[in-house]
Amino acid sequence: MPRELIALHAQDLSAFTKALRQELSQHLSASPSPEAPSHLSLMNMLARAAGHRNLQALRALKADAPAKPSKLTPVHAAPARGPRHPDLSEAADRALRQFDAQGRLARWPSKRQVQRHVLWGLWLHFDSRRIYTEPEVNEVINKQHCFGDHCTLRRELVEMRLLERWDGGRQYRKLAARPDEELLPLLRELRQRATPNE
Repeated sequence: MPRELIALHAQDLSAFTKALRQELSQHLSASPSPEAPSHLSLMNMLARAAGHRNLQALRALKADAPAKPSKLTPVHAAPARGPRHPDLSEAADRALRQFDAQGRLARWPSKRQVQRHVLWGLWLHFDSRRIYTEPEVNEVINKQHCFGDHCTLRRELVEMRLLERWDGGRQYRKLAARPDEELLPLLRELRQRATPNE
């Protein structure tokens, strides 16, 4: 079977290498035993570092390209500064960079606005139709983050009024909060990352 050739263009080598370094760092920090990414994972990382959503999006771009592309055909690449994801605001894009490829929170951001955005990403994983015990809340949070501080995340979710706590902290419920329009593309992206490819 002939090998499929897919051209990868990076307009800014510095931005490309920074994005690739971040992808590799997230991969290594998310893995219990540090090991090199698989061939397919690495191709997806390269595609994302060049500003594409994933390898499939890069392949689709190739399929849609004219038979003889011009040398001046613009290619979407991650900008050196500003949002790397075209649909996100600056703060939402920074929030997205805190999550790994599986949609798990890899680190707690230092800026308050970005912290608030990442909490919405955790809020997605709670079911509004059920009551949780504290250990169950911890279990949901621990599945969705990689840095081992479920207490801070649980407290912040309550303080931001995304979760409600009562009965002396023994029971929790997801509150019916409404995210700002700015957050909707971020939440869509996180849902896609959390849903395994079939």
